[in-house]
Amino acid sequence: MRVVAATEPGAPGRANEDHLEVGADAVIVIDGATARTDTGCIHGVAWYAAQLGSAVQDRQYAEHTLTSALARAIEDVAALHRDTCDLEHPGTPSAAIAILRKAGNVFQWLVLGDVTLILKQHDSVQVLTDDHEHVAAAEQAEADRYPIGDPRKTEAMVRMKRVELAHRNVPGGFWVASTDPNVASHALTGEVPSDELQLALLMSDGTARLADVFGLLSHRELLDLVIGQGPQEAIRRVRQAESQDPEGRRWPRNKRSDDATAVLCDFR
Repeated sequence: MRVVAATEPGAPGRANEDHLEVGADAVIVIDGATARTDTGCIHGVAWYAAQLGSAVQDRQYAEHTLTSALARAIEDVAALHRDTCDLEHPGTPSAAIAILRKAGNVFQWLVLGDVTLILKQHDSVQVLTDDHEHVAAAEQAEADRYPIGDPRKTEAMVRMKRVELAHRNVPGGFWVASTDPNVASHALTGEVPSDELQLALLMSDGTARLADVFGLLSHRELLDLVIGQGPQEAIRRVRQAESQDPEGRRWPRNKRSDDATAVLCDFR
């Protein structure tokens, strides 16, 4: 397996709340959820994302399924800051995660939250993500009315975040890694025979916005771009689009620029 990876914070000097792990048998991409309210945690989202990635990498060696590996990892991270932080706080840090692991003669995969995993098998391409666009849709539409930097947008996004938090990890809402190990059972999972999988691309939504927000490429074209020019080129094009529309008037969005991560695994 050949692995090529790139990650970059949304702005210089700002903490990168994405995290990636590359091991001999597993690749992990984590996208920490932006905190717009109090969290009850003294560590922050970047810390949570890094700790979760490390814990999943450790646990995946001992657990038979990725679901159980993620569940145990969530427990491990909760134990790290249970004595210092309020884990019952509604804004406690959380993250989306994608995992790809070689297990015998298959590759197992898991997706939880709005990260993206693209799998290429011969001539077929499968795009896997678990977004929550149905949550706080009205509040998102209100935030999209205002340009980035407008105080009214900031206020609207806080209202949107509070609605999202009320729907986080509850039936009828959406599921992300946080403090409850049971959410792992809600992840999308599957496996692919190892002799059929040619390529895999794992991305945070900061990179996937090249297709999902800007619409400049299809997912297939985005995969081809990373294959041909590497993940850093995909991030460069994201930054180019962001700089061309700094106020989000052409492409309404919550942030001018977002943390971006992409990992390409080549099994050919």
